[in-house]
Amino acid sequence: MKIWFELTNSPHINMFATMIRELEREHEVIITSRPLANTISLLELHGFKHEVVGIHYGGSLSAKLLGFPIRVLQLKKFLEEREIDISISQSSFHSPAVSRLLRVRSIYMNDNEHAVGNVPAFICAHTIMVPEFLGMEKLRRQLANPKKVIHYPGVKEGIYLWELDERLSSGRATMKAKNSRRIVYIRPEPWTAQYYKGSRNFLDDLVLGMKDHVDIVLLPRGEKQGVHYLDSRFSGVRVVTTALDIADIAQDCDLFIGAGGTMTREMAVLGIPTISVYQDELLDVDRYLLAVGAFEHKPELTSIEALRYLDMAQQRPPNSALLEKGRVAYQMVRDEILNS
Repeated sequence: MKIWFELTNSPHINMFATMIRELEREHEVIITSRPLANTISLLELHGFKHEVVGIHYGGSLSAKLLGFPIRVLQLKKFLEEREIDISISQSSFHSPAVSRLLRVRSIYMNDNEHAVGNVPAFICAHTIMVPEFLGMEKLRRQLANPKKVIHYPGVKEGIYLWELDERLSSGRATMKAKNSRRIVYIRPEPWTAQYYKGSRNFLDDLVLGMKDHVDIVLLPRGEKQGVHYLDSRFSGVRVVTTALDIADIAQDCDLFIGAGGTMTREMAVLGIPTISVYQDELLDVDRYLLAVGAFEHKPELTSIEALRYLDMAQQRPPNSALLEKGRVAYQMVRDEILNS
């Protein structure tokens, strides 16, 4: 079987890495990507052979609408002679449309009910896989056919974090014995996301207020955001310009502050003390995790509040219930691919 994975954003690589390696043992896997955030560097970090197709058209809806058919045709041209049997993607609006043109079955996964691109993706996809808490009413508003929808248990982060749990736990114990100064990882806001309407660079005062008290590791989303934090004002802050694996972060992270989604949820599920400073309307997945106490949401977080929280915060065990649900969800996705 020839299986096409469309990996168009950084979180997608971690999400599908284990599954890709498993499927490659008996099937041919084709991976396409585009230059966005740390996507390319993460693919290279994992050693995945992939084809970069097209570009990212920025954060404005008009640019995305203009670029959508262009990249769809580029992907169709690349794939039409490769005779794929099935496609799968998380949040790639292009993949179901291309699959429809190629007349092959597609699996479309998404956990963001605010994404406008869900509309064409839901229409074109043969199977729609969403987390259990995303209700049919919201899916219908974006023209999802209920007969196509499969709900998987837990959150999408569980689909891959269950497999990493044991390695991450042992690695963290080893690293913390070597470090006396507390380490805070900060992930800024998603500048180029169509759904994000919050402000930019609002974390500057937070970073400046904390950097003399703790070691800060800043995880920018792409080159432009990295340049902003390489300014001399942020002297002493470690700005990571290459991709980091989840294990590299979780091993020595005492506090994670996230202005986005996936990485914040990853750390929360793994039991790392986590504060979301997301400035826009929360997704249902975030409300779900807040309800089980996985992280705090403080959009107006100050450096004083963050340092006080860090003084009181304690490492918790990974959320075993969500990880077990993730194990089940992984098998559901894998079976849906192979039983097509």
